[in-house]
Amino acid sequence: MFAEPWQAQAFALAVKLSEQGHFTWNEWASALADEVKAAADRGDPDDGSRYYEYWLAALERLVAAKGLVGPAALLERKEAWADAYRHTPHGKPIELGAHPAHDHADER
Repeated sequence: MFAEPWQAQAFALAVKLSEQGHFTWNEWASALADEVKAAADRGDPDDGSRYYEYWLAALERLVAAKGLVGPAALLERKEAWADAYRHTPHGKPIELGAHPAHDHADER
């Protein structure tokens, strides 16, 4: 069902937030439908390959709309993950906050 671990994590996060009462599943389905429609309007291919990108976009938009995270905090976290990705050696797990290459450069 999931091609990448992050897809399962996004799915689990949406389910958990709904179970905790932060939004209803109908609200979630509507947010996802809006993202899929926007993708179709942009002319994105309808081959299913980007489904979880739409899932994630809907989740980000919904948690921001519900006040669970602010836009600045969301952007900061995304940038931290991108930085961790860039500084993680190939084949190693990406860990937020672990920047060995970056840390060594700071020591010089």
